[in-house]
Amino acid sequence: MRYGYFDDAAREYVITDPRTPVKWVNYIGTLEFGGYVDQTGGALLCRKDPALNRITKYITQMPSSDFKGEGLYLRLHEGQGFKVFSPFYVPTLDAFDRYEARVGLGYTRYISEFYGIRSQITVFVPENGQVEIRQVQITNLRAEPARLDAIPVVEYTHPDALKQLTNADWVPQTMTSRAIEVDGRTVLTEYPFMTRDFQINYFAASLPASSFETDRREFLGANEYGTWRAPLSLQSAELGNHQANRGDVIGALLIPLGTLQPGETRSFITLLGQAENNAQAANVVRQYCQPGAVDTAFAALQSSWNERLEPFHVTSPDPDFDRMVNVYNPRQCWTTFYWSRYLSYYQLGYGARGIGTRDSSQDVLALMASGAEKAKGLIIKLLSIQRRDGSAYHQFNPLTMVASEGDALEREDRPHYYSDDHLWGVLAVTDYIKETGDFDFLQEQVPFYDKDKQEKPIETGTVLEHIKRGLEFTRTHTGAHGLPLLGFADWNDTVNLPTGSESMFTANLYGHALGSMVILLDALGEDDLESDYWEDYEAMQKVVEEAGWDGAWYRRYYDAEGNPLGSKENKFGQIYLNAQSWAVISSFCSYERGLQAMDSVYEHLNTEFGIKLSAPGFNGFDPKVGGITTYPPGAKENGGIFLHPNPWAIIAETSLGRGDRAYQYYCQINPAKRNDAIERYECEPYVYPQNILADEHPQFGLARNSWLSGTSSWTYQAATRHILGISADYKGLLVHPCIPSAWDGFTVSRRFRGAWYEIKVSNPDHVCVGVKRIVVDGQLIEGNRIPVFAAGTHHVVEVELGKAES
Repeated sequence: MRYGYFDDAAREYVITDPRTPVKWVNYIGTLEFGGYVDQTGGALLCRKDPALNRITKYITQMPSSDFKGEGLYLRLHEGQGFKVFSPFYVPTLDAFDRYEARVGLGYTRYISEFYGIRSQITVFVPENGQVEIRQVQITNLRAEPARLDAIPVVEYTHPDALKQLTNADWVPQTMTSRAIEVDGRTVLTEYPFMTRDFQINYFAASLPASSFETDRREFLGANEYGTWRAPLSLQSAELGNHQANRGDVIGALLIPLGTLQPGETRSFITLLGQAENNAQAANVVRQYCQPGAVDTAFAALQSSWNERLEPFHVTSPDPDFDRMVNVYNPRQCWTTFYWSRYLSYYQLGYGARGIGTRDSSQDVLALMASGAEKAKGLIIKLLSIQRRDGSAYHQFNPLTMVASEGDALEREDRPHYYSDDHLWGVLAVTDYIKETGDFDFLQEQVPFYDKDKQEKPIETGTVLEHIKRGLEFTRTHTGAHGLPLLGFADWNDTVNLPTGSESMFTANLYGHALGSMVILLDALGEDDLESDYWEDYEAMQKVVEEAGWDGAWYRRYYDAEGNPLGSKENKFGQIYLNAQSWAVISSFCSYERGLQAMDSVYEHLNTEFGIKLSAPGFNGFDPKVGGITTYPPGAKENGGIFLHPNPWAIIAETSLGRGDRAYQYYCQINPAKRNDAIERYECEPYVYPQNILADEHPQFGLARNSWLSGTSSWTYQAATRHILGISADYKGLLVHPCIPSAWDGFTVSRRFRGAWYEIKVSNPDHVCVGVKRIVVDGQLIEGNRIPVFAAGTHHVVEVELGKAES
């Protein structure tokens, strides 16, 4: 069964049945103002802080048929009564003749037909805007005239979204709404009483409203025994014009559309935004009610997305591969860049979660070709929450730049740092310089984070000093075997072992970071420093090989007593994916051990829906091991198919030259390939989820937690840099594909430092790996590095795969 299809020409996924297994969403705007809309028109919006400045009430735990945040009713005049329905299907649930929710780049367009009335509604936030626009077109498809009203509705939440759910007395006492008039249009303002002097939410339409309602109790009617599916107030000629002084505040406008002749269309827009005061809100309403203003704003939004997607484009034998690499995967990467893990259908942004150090340091890696300057700005923020000793805080609030240790604070008997956080910054910095050639970035001054700013001067250091201190912290914080101390956790947050435990993952990440540092210092000509870091690399490599190898794969941890986890000695968690893939990525292991370790992954962890994180799963809570044991076997980090590390397995396989297996792993987790059998998978087929239930779980194949996942960054890197093999280097553009042997080749258009490269790869011998020759602008070059060309120039690159001639 499927619920929609890919419209590649329009770069949209078209949902044709609104009754998807779970809500399928799309992001609009950014953290400055925005949120997500679902396939039935519901919207969760916020401005800057999803936890403390939430605008709409969208409770994901309630049934999918419920009204969620925002919607629209249409009212047909029939004799002395009314036929009321929603063109979004929810909440009236009327039978539709046609339904499309076209999930686009920064917008969703809804096209529906009910009762001979066609609706087209485009929902978006303008680029750099502070308002959600809904552009509505209503067409009469009937053979006779139809008299219609439109009733757009928004339900507000208290800005402190958690309080809305925890204090049913105080919150309603504070909520207030007032109606003002702007050039003959009713504008409904809403605010908690305490915030009336510095911000308001406002709701308006371009057409005049004959009446309005701001009290949910009055709108639903009968002391709220009326329902969202059939609000009793809509059976009266007009709404009640109540200006709420307390209660559950909504905004509803009754807009008479008049009598539409057959084939006639009536258009209007609604505006939902936040402003500092009434005057500012009025200015925004006037701005977008000008003729052509909304079309201009939408065109600018589309232009900005074209600029983001333009720098890399592939044409391969696999349409699902192409649509993900060209459109949906980079779109998701930009979404994680803007939102980190701050607001999603699954993660609600409560508390101090904010922006994750590890998360965002990995998110920026996928944005280098399309947004290096924006990536640079976030890298600086991430470095500024690094402690003087080189470790980093786990997360920070982007508004206040106040950092915290996250979940590490919950256990006083465990260290208050994560052993991997500070190392990701090394990769972010070096990737940025490879893409841009901006070596001066290394000398920019960035402060170290200090919670005692009032008591001592803030220390600053160069970017280079920051990444050096990160490496030094890991070098000097090792355990009994010489492996890095685990801290509270490493990448796998849910394995929380007592103080003194060691992490094989962090050892390999450290090795990869050291390797990146060595290559950077080589490019800088810093031979002495390069030699020092190379010695550190070799020292940790020796430790990993001696302490890590378990006979057929690598161990994952040592606990404080020196017992291994991720070993054949264990009853649960005998083998972990990350210990194998990262031993290859770090280049610590020999080629032979790399093959054996990754073959063990294929044998023990691979499934048709992706690679499990570990096996077998823990079966019962164990406080010594920690959070991993709170999940049943096969779920999340406890032996589930956690997608984030699946691309690391792909990268490892390309490093070993096994393109067929790398491509198999890529296809297993490609959501586009689930489109025709979605009832088991359930999540959106146009975006990567965070996790899929594995074969130890009775619901094997069920996906959850889509959109805001590190999966997006790493699948994009795995596809572009490792399968297609087009990657930035300090001195040029490297071409080193590792593709499935069945491919005849592929073409890539890539922008690099302002120059354009049209790369055509042919594979006449049907190999997976090996560059036979490269011709650039008709000239044969040595090696596989294409030189840097002047910005604005275009170059043709012909690559033939096969056995090298020399």
